[in-house]
Amino acid sequence: MSDAVLYAIGDLADLGGVSRRTVRYYVQEGLLPAPLGLGRGNHYGPAHLEQLLKVKAMQEAGRTLEEIKHALSGTRARPPQAAELPRALDRSVWRRITVAPGVEVHVAGGVRLPSSGKLNELVAWCRAHFHSVMEEEDSDA
Repeated sequence: MSDAVLYAIGDLADLGGVSRRTVRYYVQEGLLPAPLGLGRGNHYGPAHLEQLLKVKAMQEAGRTLEEIKHALSGTRARPPQAAELPRALDRSVWRRITVAPGVEVHVAGGVRLPSSGKLNELVAWCRAHFHSVMEEEDSDA
């Protein structure tokens, strides 16, 4: 074993393109095997570097650490629980009716619109009243 290539944690981290902290975290999470040796004499071998590069490649491909852990261990990831599944968004249809410059009425899709004559009365009223308010604001400025 004296001829085998051994890496200190800093060397392994540099070769793998990660930080020392990441190497320690991967060992803690079971993504990398524990270092060889104990204490300050611990070191990493070529198998550690190969595994680190594999983890990094899978992560860059968009896989989560949990997915990577299951892939490396040969087990399947557990299916997500009901509470973890994304909820379908509530969707609704709304209609927008411009009744004056800068003023809109939003009407839910399930609400029946009044006749076009009544809508025209609403538009005329809004334009008369909102227009005068807008003119007053413009003159105050």
